[in-house]
Amino acid sequence: MKRTKLRYGMVGGDLNAFIGDVHRKAIAMNENACLAAGCFSRREEANKATGEHYGLDPDRIYPDYETMAEKEAEREDGIDWVSICAPNDAHYKAAKAFLSRGIHVYCEKPLTFTAEEAEELKKIADEKGLLFGVNYSHSGNVMVKEARSLVREGVIGEIININGEYLQEYLVDDIGNTDKEMLQLSSWRKDPKVSGGSNCVGDIGSHIEHTVSYITGLTLKRVCAMLDTYGQPLDLNANILVEFDNGCHGVFASSQVCVGHMNGLVVRIFGTKGAIEWVQETPNTLSLTLKGQPTQTLNRGMGYVHPETQALERLPFGHPEGLYEAFANMYRAFTEALLKKVNGETLTEKDLDFPSVEDGIRGVKFIHACLKSQENGSVWTDL
Repeated sequence: MKRTKLRYGMVGGDLNAFIGDVHRKAIAMNENACLAAGCFSRREEANKATGEHYGLDPDRIYPDYETMAEKEAEREDGIDWVSICAPNDAHYKAAKAFLSRGIHVYCEKPLTFTAEEAEELKKIADEKGLLFGVNYSHSGNVMVKEARSLVREGVIGEIININGEYLQEYLVDDIGNTDKEMLQLSSWRKDPKVSGGSNCVGDIGSHIEHTVSYITGLTLKRVCAMLDTYGQPLDLNANILVEFDNGCHGVFASSQVCVGHMNGLVVRIFGTKGAIEWVQETPNTLSLTLKGQPTQTLNRGMGYVHPETQALERLPFGHPEGLYEAFANMYRAFTEALLKKVNGETLTEKDLDFPSVEDGIRGVKFIHACLKSQENGSVWTDL
């Protein structure tokens, strides 16, 4: 019998975790997967409380992800895939535990601490024929997909310059601050043992890299980075010159200390015939400027957007969509592809329109190239 619903498990994302809640709500919006197992926290009480809240069988609330992977792989009704939304230090080992046991994976970014670890995970997934998604969620926004369609059709011509920024202010009070009691917003993200080698570039700069690459189809070739720590263990601010494989250049700026900016991801693509601009805080619109013409504002939900854009719209025009819908669109592509796979159907390129392990690898290489550039005096560094 053809399956219409999947079973999934979750690593991380207890009831107090913002991002875990977003993942679960986004998955539920697609109505094709149900939560069946989890290891939601290293803290026993939080783990148990989360599983009980979602009505899980007590036997499927696991103390650690290794046990979860092992036991779920043995079950006839075991999970089809796992969503990993734990802190960065768990990504590699958790993904490897599930992939090694034949369980498909969707993992938060950055995928791993090192490119070698990411390549190893890709090898396991390829050998076992498993789907492997990485949560670069902004490419799930419908107007980001509309931007990609416009670029593919050559509407703005040959790409000659790119500008991306992701500006926040929430860590500005950490500048020069050594009082641990005052560093409440920093949490694990500034701990190298948990976050990895980078905070700002790894957390939000990597979103610029992926969103730009998704829209343009270009791949970063090298970077020249200046990272600022302001007395903290990891970077809070970054200014990065970039060069792409088609020879064009650009600038990426990511920061968590820019007063007046909440969650300001902005991508601007300039071509020989025109330009496009997408602003994450107003995600339902896209600016298109053609040479010699006034700037147009394209709106989600209108008949003039491309069919592939319309196919992902969840609400009529004028009703705002945002973060949850972007996450849900990523999961929609991943789960629909997985349903086809478990039902023995052939997957097409269109089915695989979600960030892949290859995107995860490029993201890790981007982070490390920025770190290496900074260490060597902000010189050009190949990815």
